[in-house]
Order: sequence, then C-alpha cells, then structure tokens
Amino acid sequence: MSAPVTAPGTDLAAPLPRVAGLALDLTGRTALVTGAAGGIGRACALRLAAAGARVRAVDRAAEGLEALAGEASGLPGELEPRLLDLTDLDAAETAAAGADILVNNAGLQLVRPIEEFPPDVFHTVLTVMLEAPFRLIRGALPHMYGQGWGRIVNISSVHGLRASAFKSAYVAAKHGLEGLSKTAALEGAPHGVTSNCVNPGYVRTPLVERQIADQAAAHGIPPERVLADVLLKDSALKRLIEPDEVAEAVLYLCAPQASFITGTSLTLDGGWTAH
Repeated sequence: MSAPVTAPGTDLAAPLPRVAGLALDLTGRTALVTGAAGGIGRACALRLAAAGARVRAVDRAAEGLEALAGEASGLPGELEPRLLDLTDLDAAETAAAGADILVNNAGLQLVRPIEEFPPDVFHTVLTVMLEAPFRLIRGALPHMYGQGWGRIVNISSVHGLRASAFKSAYVAAKHGLEGLSKTAALEGAPHGVTSNCVNPGYVRTPLVERQIADQAAAHGIPPERVLADVLLKDSALKRLIEPDEVAEAVLYLCAPQASFITGTSLTLDGGWTAH
C-alpha cells in the first residue's frame, strides 16, 4: 500500500524545511529579476546572488527592495535594487540592456467574474504580465545575441496551461506569456539563447494569500476552506509549493545541464495537470 500524500493532522499551510540547493557558479553573469521584492521574485533574486550573479532586483516596492538588499548582504554575488514600475514599458526595456539572465516574474491578480472584471485592471494585468516581459526580452536580446549566450526564464503558472474561473486577466496573460516564451526560444536558438517557462501551482506568496479572501467571496465559502477545497482541489500533492523550490527550478534552467531545454514549460504543479 502506498504511503498517504500527507500524514493525518498535517497542516497544509505549513512550510517545508529547507534543503540544499543546486551547485552552480554564475560569477560574472548579470541577472535581472522582476517582482523581486517578495515571493518568487525575492527567492529567485537571492538564489541567483547566492550562485554569484550580479542581480538587478526590479520592483516598484521600495521597502521590499530595501529589505531584500539587506538579506543579500554577504552573498557571493551582488544585488542592486532598482525601483521600477513595469507599466513604464520604455524604462523596462532599457533596464534589461546587458542582462545575461532575465527572469520575468512580476505579476498581479484579481479574482472576479468576467462581467464584473474592471477593464482598467484587465489592461494593467496584461501590461505588467505580458507586454512588459516582451519589452524586457526585447531589451535583453541584443546583448545575449552578441555574446552567444542567454537565459530567459518566464515565471508562468499552471494557469498558463489550464484555466480557472474568475481569473480572466491572469489566465489570459499567462497563456500569452507561454506563446511569447516559445517564440523567443525559436528565435534565440541560433544565438545560444534559451527561453522557458516555469509553471508552479499555488506558491506560498502574498499574492496567493490575498487570493484566499477573494476566492472565499467568489465561491461563497469560508476562507479556511479555500486552501483545501479550491486552491489545492486538483493537486495530487496537498500542499503549497515554496518560493525556494521555484527558484531552484529557475537556477537549473541556467545550468549547463539545461542547455538543450528551450521552448518548454517546466511544470511544478503537484500533479495538477496530470488530470
């Protein structure tokens, strides 16, 4: 008989203990990470700096960037906080110039039925989560092509592969990001540039925590039921994925062992898409 997925009484919301990460030396490489002040972006920025990279940590949250810079102190690489609102698309493209590694992570979420979804929010979500990654890639590619090496990692989602009700803007943006990533992979292949998506399920981030109240309202259930009955309903592994786990997948895609991986989606969904 197989072991249960979780032991009786397990707290599904409790974080896992940390484990040793992938050994990779990125000394001399410059990485840009968007949405770096918290969640997955913070974990990626710290992990890349721990591997020796010079990290441009981009976010619009000044306090979060200041805290991140403090956390990065003493790591082998350098971390440069860059205050930037990605709705300024020209500034986003300029910020990516000279990057060897680009991690498109920044995102936002609103849970509403389509008929109630504010058009201005839909526009902002698509701008930050699809148009800004296009402009960042556009800004990074000349340098990557010039040196014959580059890594583009787009933090997508299971929602880049599957839809959920009440998330029209987020799902549309992530599906678009999947196509953009594949196109960049095809164009970048002759120049030594790979482009891939990382597709986590629900990650322990402030974005997900904010969704719990929204989902409770949308589904008409108490917030304490949202995690098990809504967010993890289709996941075979009944827990949230940790930001550090996503960061390890990002780092792996920068490794020499991943040089033949491009144009694909690395799914970290606990079995969600196995259905």
